[in-house]
Amino acid sequence: MQRIGRNAGGYFGEQIDLSATLAACDAAAQRHGWQRDILPPFELARPAYFRKSAQPSVRRFYISTGMHGDEPAGPPAAQRLLEENIWPDADLWLIPCLNPTGLRASTRTNSDGVDINRDYRHFRTAEARGHVDWLMRQPAFNLALMLHEDWESHGFYTYELNQQNLPSLAPAMVSAVRAVCPVDESPMIDGREVSEPGIIRPNIAPQERPEWPEALWLGVNKVPISYTLEAPSDWPLSVRIGALVTAVNAALSEFAKNEVAVG
Repeated sequence: MQRIGRNAGGYFGEQIDLSATLAACDAAAQRHGWQRDILPPFELARPAYFRKSAQPSVRRFYISTGMHGDEPAGPPAAQRLLEENIWPDADLWLIPCLNPTGLRASTRTNSDGVDINRDYRHFRTAEARGHVDWLMRQPAFNLALMLHEDWESHGFYTYELNQQNLPSLAPAMVSAVRAVCPVDESPMIDGREVSEPGIIRPNIAPQERPEWPEALWLGVNKVPISYTLEAPSDWPLSVRIGALVTAVNAALSEFAKNEVAVG
């Protein structure tokens, strides 16, 4: 498993066929009994999938990806999760692409040059407004996972937002990912000190932040614990997809174990 070494000043790695990926997501979702919705604005054709637990469940898990167009591993990871269909007993929500114009242009921003993931406080973009309009019609979640990449990182890492001090899922994710992808062992990642290798637990006061990412809006409005998963973009696309899928599966499994332990 070797670093590619293409990324200097930005992402210059492999790309995906977004239309084919979303078509495969749709086929897998239909095959496995998910309901399909479309996020506003409807002309962007951003699908959102929901599947209710077979048994009465109080667990509600939310997964999103495709926020930044220069982070192409997320939508194929969503496709693989849908195709493999290995899910816990829970109500599930999954959005495979929040920024289709960015994914098609391979830009971090949308077609207007705005980073949607800094727009969840002031809502300048139709993408963030439509997403939150849809989110407000959903119930509260128990856990949120946002799938991202970092072209500068030396391996996988995750941000944990956990203001209620719930049992952490991060160590289980990092441990599982080590089998398929390097973990970033740096003492500082993205300008922040790590609390454990590959784990950042930032001390965030939401009202002091002028711009909010999706994770912060969710933490204020919808979920007590969330993770932003960051795959290392300078490794092959297949490795990054595997890292994101592995981390999601580990988080969902560990949540069930912790729920039993504290329940």
